[in-house]
Amino acid sequence: MPAPAAQYQRAIHWFRRDLRIRDNPALHQACTSSKELVPLYLLSEWQKTHPWTGPKRQQFLCESLEDLSRSLSRLGGRLILRKGPQLEEIEKLLSETRADALFLNKDPDPFGKAVETQLKKLCQDRGVAFHSFDDVSLHPFDAILKQDGTPYRVFTPFSKPWLAESVQDLSPAPTHLSTPAELSSLPLPDLSCWGLGPQSTGALPGGEAQARDRLAAALTHRIDSYDTNRDSPGIAGTSRLSQDLRWGTISVRELYRSARTKSSENYPKELGWRDFYFSILHHFPDVLEQEFNPDWRGLPWKTPDGKFDAWREGQTGFPIVDAGIRELLSTGFMHNRVRMIVAMFLTKDLHLDWRLGEQFFAQHLVDGEIASNNGGWQWSAGTGADAAPYFRIQNPWAQSKRHDPEGRYIRRWVPELAGATAKSIYTPPAPGQSVHPGYPKPILDHSTERDVTLALFKDHKARNKG
Repeated sequence: MPAPAAQYQRAIHWFRRDLRIRDNPALHQACTSSKELVPLYLLSEWQKTHPWTGPKRQQFLCESLEDLSRSLSRLGGRLILRKGPQLEEIEKLLSETRADALFLNKDPDPFGKAVETQLKKLCQDRGVAFHSFDDVSLHPFDAILKQDGTPYRVFTPFSKPWLAESVQDLSPAPTHLSTPAELSSLPLPDLSCWGLGPQSTGALPGGEAQARDRLAAALTHRIDSYDTNRDSPGIAGTSRLSQDLRWGTISVRELYRSARTKSSENYPKELGWRDFYFSILHHFPDVLEQEFNPDWRGLPWKTPDGKFDAWREGQTGFPIVDAGIRELLSTGFMHNRVRMIVAMFLTKDLHLDWRLGEQFFAQHLVDGEIASNNGGWQWSAGTGADAAPYFRIQNPWAQSKRHDPEGRYIRRWVPELAGATAKSIYTPPAPGQSVHPGYPKPILDHSTERDVTLALFKDHKARNKG
């Protein structure tokens, strides 16, 4: 990757979702082309009611910023923390530092892109060089297109050219930084910064150092058996690196290159789903507000009631669903197979709008990725970028039997079922009964609600044609 031709006296690197030193394209270019560097992170003004602000997410961010601050200090630099409207704060810092260049890695969502457009103009007006880099996805958001230049709408045909595309080289980590000593900075944040607290527990620790330990463990123990174990929530079969990709404590390029050396065929391809949903969001940003498939816009979703409360509290009487929600509330994570089951239960058993679940996940998932979260929820609802028809409806009981046959995962997160037999955990109880004493009765009959969903979609399709 060639460095910018100009050499700058003082540059700002704005850390956003790239909270690492290694293989950070914008940081590398900023360091190699400027004499002094101002490493900046802007704390959001969101408060606890914001749909993207949950305690475990923000705790991970706090720990990642602390680790980043240490890394910069070891290099002779200093992380500058400010809080306020992004454009306003960056304009203030440009004036304060008299910086002649601004570097950042591109954001995948339309909100971040809008800020980049405004920042570019701000820099042009002030005579400041503006440099933005592709980083968050393996390939640029618009790199994989059909022969006619239009974006792919289905994953499998997207994945073939995606796998064939060459991967950008890794950027060297900086070896030395110089940050102006006179700059003021806010202290490192804790949860009170967002009106949250006390300190959250249960999630994996944040930071590049922890992420690299997880990467080493995944490469040694998990990725080579990923094809066999990935759908079994009771086994440590996934990489557990999704939160590190979300916050940028590891690079997707380094992970992809490392994973390609292992025996798993599917794991590198699974990273393609992430890029696919980035591409969908890039080309069709209205997916955040409405169904990707226009045939299903205006579906008559039900009004949330007590069953929705039971779902988000893990009290539905369906063990695999409750286990997933309780894992999420306890750890800020949910196994990917279970996410599908839980999401499909909300949309196709409770007949509730996928947006309700999308927001719930966004607040609680430490790895909550705006594009993947939206894509996964629309996939489960039958409204998204998918080749399969709407009548794919997972049976929670059958899914339990297939993917957690011994009930290992369910018993871990639903302790009321510790003494239940595996068969009773995945077998629907008699009407009015529970799978085990002391555990809630199922709040609905899956077979009945499956028929309701099929009728709902069929009737909506018929009305649209009429």
